[in-house]
Amino acid sequence: MRGAGRFRRVRLAGALLAGFLGSGWSPAAAADWPGAKTGEWNGFARHDFALPGDGAKCIVVEPKKPAERMPWIWRARFFGHQPALDVMLLEAGYHLAYCDVANLYGSPAAVARWDRFHEFVTARGWSKRPVLEGMSRGGLVVFNWASANPGKVAAIYGDNPVCDFRSWPGGKNGKLSQRDWERCLAAYGITPAEAEHHRQPRSPATLKPLAAAKVPVALVLGTADAVVPPKENGELLAANYAELGGPVRVWRKPGQGHHPHGLHPPDELAAFLRAAVK
Repeated sequence: MRGAGRFRRVRLAGALLAGFLGSGWSPAAAADWPGAKTGEWNGFARHDFALPGDGAKCIVVEPKKPAERMPWIWRARFFGHQPALDVMLLEAGYHLAYCDVANLYGSPAAVARWDRFHEFVTARGWSKRPVLEGMSRGGLVVFNWASANPGKVAAIYGDNPVCDFRSWPGGKNGKLSQRDWERCLAAYGITPAEAEHHRQPRSPATLKPLAAAKVPVALVLGTADAVVPPKENGELLAANYAELGGPVRVWRKPGQGHHPHGLHPPDELAAFLRAAVK
């Protein structure tokens, strides 16, 4: 019976490997991601691992056939939520990546972690200029990181993005999340009074390096978003960016709130982002 059990396990392993190979997956690629747990995500090979020297949760999803120059889209938050755009780009040969900075709210610590992740993946042949995807609170890090690294960004996609932490989680006109607000202040090392005058992602000072580099910005906004009101987040960022001469396109979803995220279908958005990748 023991021999029969071993035989079944070997046969199952062989069947799984055959399935990986038949779907275009490359199991050997897991060697690029130290200690990775490899699985499947929407028909593509997924690798979960800890960022070396940091420990942050990271995810890499591989296209079945990488496009020339190894383009990729870098999601800042809510991996797997409303994935239509990510899947469309994977099908076009883009890699998909995630590096957790959820409770750092775009602070210098978040930017530094993303610096390490960018160095880590580009050392493996990926393009040095990814597309950044900031959904909700992810907007904080994508714009702050891009501002510090304008030459390393192909384009930015913000989806009902937080562009002012006083709005969310601070609750200035958006939704107050007291626990997140306390963690946000701690991440920046500032008091509520200091937060009132702190530079934000939508601030012209943050956007100026991006506008100078002509980084395309795409925004998808629910006009009735009461959690992250567009008037003091995405809409204000778009106006400031356009005034600085930055290329920006806004898709508005009339009457929709913070959810659902995404543009459906995502074809126009995907085309806009792909056109920015050179």
